[in-house]
Amino acid sequence: MSTELFTRLRPRLFNIAYRMLGIRADAEDVVQDAWLRWNESDQGAVQSAEAWLVTITTRLAIDRLRTRKVEREAYIGWWLPEPIVELDERTPETAAELASDVSVAVMWVLERLAPEERAAFLLRQVFDQDYGDIAGMLGKSEASCRQMVSRAQARVQQETPRFEVPKDAHRELLGKFMAAAQAADRTAMKELLSANAQLVADGGGKATAFMHTLHGAGRVAGVFWSLEHKFPGQVSYRMASINGEPGLLRYVDGKIESAQSFIMDDGKIVAVYIVRNPDKLAGIPQNI
Repeated sequence: MSTELFTRLRPRLFNIAYRMLGIRADAEDVVQDAWLRWNESDQGAVQSAEAWLVTITTRLAIDRLRTRKVEREAYIGWWLPEPIVELDERTPETAAELASDVSVAVMWVLERLAPEERAAFLLRQVFDQDYGDIAGMLGKSEASCRQMVSRAQARVQQETPRFEVPKDAHRELLGKFMAAAQAADRTAMKELLSANAQLVADGGGKATAFMHTLHGAGRVAGVFWSLEHKFPGQVSYRMASINGEPGLLRYVDGKIESAQSFIMDDGKIVAVYIVRNPDKLAGIPQNI
């Protein structure tokens, strides 16, 4: 019964850990540690197994995130989460892992929050936990948790699109951009980008990436245009679901080069997040 219960709750625990840490292996380690602690606990004295496991997973993730913060301060360039990629977004695995989706754009914002603030926001806004439960998990007062969630919510709303774009519309616009990029049509790409579009790239010091955020439709389009000219006839794209939203996988000479998330607003692409760090692409099909 103990194993069966944990197996049923595992997707929820992974959801929490991944959204806290942004790295699949770290999230899996946290869930495994939660499993070991669950096995060693007095399960008969636990009133709610789910509450106990969510609490221990959250605390373990906070501890690991604090440790990782030191590493991330030394990280070369921008840090983006390891993308969860599905080539068929309707698979049961995707439904389980992304039941409460947090896009790359939101996780980009959350990365700049303090660990406990990030946990409070996720538990409330993504996993719909009561403030009383969150306070118990974090060892804070309800008032403090409400304040943390409010601050995080304001930041997320400020730095992400105002309106949710239907996936069909998202996919259609992305398809047009993919065709324009494949054809190295800089003008067509610029027309699909907002005037103040931004591009953030994560190379982790292991792949070439910009050390600052690029701004402007012309500059963003130029990045895609220049790659096509550097590797003529060798660049190809593949549609995929990235963190639950339509995105692109880019291949150069048949090998994976990056995973790309696109944020849409008002019929235009407003932001592009490109993961090029090979360590974060290891779980993606390596060849087209």
